[in-house]
Amino acid sequence: MKLIEFKQLLDQTGYPVAYFQFKTTESTPAPSPPFLVYYTPSTSNFKADNKVYSKITNITVELYTNYKNLAIEQTLESLFEANDLAWEADEVWIESEQLFQRIYDIGVI
Repeated sequence: MKLIEFKQLLDQTGYPVAYFQFKTTESTPAPSPPFLVYYTPSTSNFKADNKVYSKITNITVELYTNYKNLAIEQTLESLFEANDLAWEADEVWIESEQLFQRIYDIGVI
């Protein structure tokens, strides 16, 4: 799966989506939660004999919500599973922003 295809999957949620961060200006403020941010922090390629046999891109998806929203999480997780994307999740409360951050780690081949 290419990164553009992954972005198109996230767009299916209907929530605002940006790569790494939303660029905010006076005319385009940041969206109100819920919203999604995704980025590719690293790779976990399968290697042997000094070659990369399978490229694996690690994608992080961050879901931001004002409150713990199980329905949105289920929508996102179902989307991943319907597209054969294995995921792991963590969650934090960002006190300074008064937001929940649900962090999904996905390996895409």
